[in-house]
Amino acid sequence: MKRHHFKMQERHITFLLIALLTATLQAQDVILQTGDVLFREPAESSLSKAIDAVTQTDKATHFSHMGLVEKVGDTIFVLHADTEGGSCKISLREFIYPPSDSIPQERTVIAYRLKPDYQKAIPDAISKAKTMLGKPYNFSYVMNDSSYYCSGFVYRAFVKDSIFKLNPMTFKDPDTGKFNPSWIALYKELGMDVPESLPGCNPNGMAASEKLMLLGKVRL
Repeated sequence: MKRHHFKMQERHITFLLIALLTATLQAQDVILQTGDVLFREPAESSLSKAIDAVTQTDKATHFSHMGLVEKVGDTIFVLHADTEGGSCKISLREFIYPPSDSIPQERTVIAYRLKPDYQKAIPDAISKAKTMLGKPYNFSYVMNDSSYYCSGFVYRAFVKDSIFKLNPMTFKDPDTGKFNPSWIALYKELGMDVPESLPGCNPNGMAASEKLMLLGKVRL
């Protein structure tokens, strides 16, 4: 009887653990809404890794790209500035599975939401973002009004309400204190000096904003 009772308890505990795990996983599912900000982890490209390497914060995130959610009916779109398509509006699936990847694979995408006190800025941000669509990608990362890079696109969308801020950019590897070879090659090709210390923004820095709250991983 004791052995049977023990096995019954063991099965009961196992059931509870499975139920708890299932509930936890369900709680992590994110229901996106217009104005949410999506951050994507790096690809295997040297430039993507270089962006992540020089933009780390004490939040220990690893993001190299970001975009802004617009929900139309039941469909989720992402407004962003991409190296392939410039400033454009794409599906959530394309954001998670970038067609530009040499090997199609799911990229980890983490959603953040503006805290309640700042959500009034969202309608104007979406309107502003739509006016920037169709512009080329800004490979120099020097802020201007004729081309945009990913974080600069989102920064400018919210600029009216000062949701995000600019900081001096650095392109130096934090471990060596020297410019990453990928940056040296890029700016040599562009025929300009590395814009060290000029004002700019980046995905990791913007994810650390005190005006955002973490939602979790985005799943299709």
